[in-house]
Amino acid sequence: MESIWMRTSRLPQFQPLEGGLRTDVLIVGGGMTGLLCAWLLRREGVDCAVVEAGRIGGGTTGHTTAKITSQHGLLYHRLLRTFGSETARLYWQTQEAALARYRALCQKIDCHFQERDNYVYSLDDPAELDKELEALERIGAPARLVRELPLPFSTAGAVCFPNQGQFHPLQFLSALAKDLPVYEHTRALAWSPGRVLTEHGTVRTEKTIIATHFPMVTNHGAYFLKLYQHRSYVLALENAPDVGGMYADASKTGLSFRNWDNLLLLGGGGHRTGKKGGGWQVLEGAVRRYYPQAAEVARWAAQDCMSLDGVPYVGVYSRRTPGLYISSGFNKWGMTGAMAAAELLTDLALNRDSPCRRLFDPSRTILRAQLAVNGAEAVISLLTPTVPRCPHMGCALHYNAQEHSWDCPCHGSRFTEAGRVLDGPSNEDKPM
Repeated sequence: MESIWMRTSRLPQFQPLEGGLRTDVLIVGGGMTGLLCAWLLRREGVDCAVVEAGRIGGGTTGHTTAKITSQHGLLYHRLLRTFGSETARLYWQTQEAALARYRALCQKIDCHFQERDNYVYSLDDPAELDKELEALERIGAPARLVRELPLPFSTAGAVCFPNQGQFHPLQFLSALAKDLPVYEHTRALAWSPGRVLTEHGTVRTEKTIIATHFPMVTNHGAYFLKLYQHRSYVLALENAPDVGGMYADASKTGLSFRNWDNLLLLGGGGHRTGKKGGGWQVLEGAVRRYYPQAAEVARWAAQDCMSLDGVPYVGVYSRRTPGLYISSGFNKWGMTGAMAAAELLTDLALNRDSPCRRLFDPSRTILRAQLAVNGAEAVISLLTPTVPRCPHMGCALHYNAQEHSWDCPCHGSRFTEAGRVLDGPSNEDKPM
């Protein structure tokens, strides 16, 4: 399942780490967040390095739909209710600043950056659109209500954010990475203060940034309770219309749309990793219903980390881990989130204050409704008397017939039928 981004890019290759290494800042993970961190730190004159278990961009970055937007679903009325207007406004401002940084960088990088309006639509609930618009008006965001959309089904309308962006993520990443100190095929196995053990040697470092999608250090921070993972699916279609913007259903299980080149990227079928869901069948049914003349040219799936309250976890990993930092929980909006996270992590690594520090603080309260759901999933899976079991924390794996993989409903680790790890947080293969 190679994404259209993987098919149409040539990424630089890097050698594995051989033996030991000393660096001021080590970044674990070679996706968008990790490489942006390295790029920003190098611009500040910081000695840093990146270790990546596989190939750069091989995880979520290579499987995204690559929308760069400060509109993250119908999020702002929830932020307003949970955190208040100042925090909701700050969140919007950080995402707008991230979009502006991408816009400026993409003027120098050939990565098919295009400005597009972004729409979050509701199929049948205009009241939820009105609530979101009221929240956006309170924080000063220039959104508008749109009633008619160029989609192949009727809706209750959409909230539109103007002048957002879309791009080719791996072409961008390729330009970013070419001069960075990166070690591929170098899996980080364990962290302790001042050092990271990899499969090829030990890295001695003052500070470590964990940018591995789901955090790899399991005995600090309670991320096994604070995060869960969500699968979603994409078809690239030719002979399908240009919808003229970027569209996402307010529901996590609805359809999304954007164009790239002469293709329509149709997303949807989402479900919690390790649980049953629509998957490819939802998208195949949508193509038959709405675009019978279209032909599929690629398909792929994405995995996203979801936080308890809709805000990512970026900052100090935990109160007991000096020099260790985290970036995770982007809730399906990892492109804009990666830039915002990299900016904050650079400030923290340089001991600079940032107004975003409290906004993204990983140690903020975990007393949210989603915590009970995550806890229940873990208990049920741990008590399920089946094999195989996930080596991460012992949860029962479920077979994913559509993707021919074994998936963990607790924390989202995934394995091939032969037991090779596909997605973390598990750091080791599982004998089947």
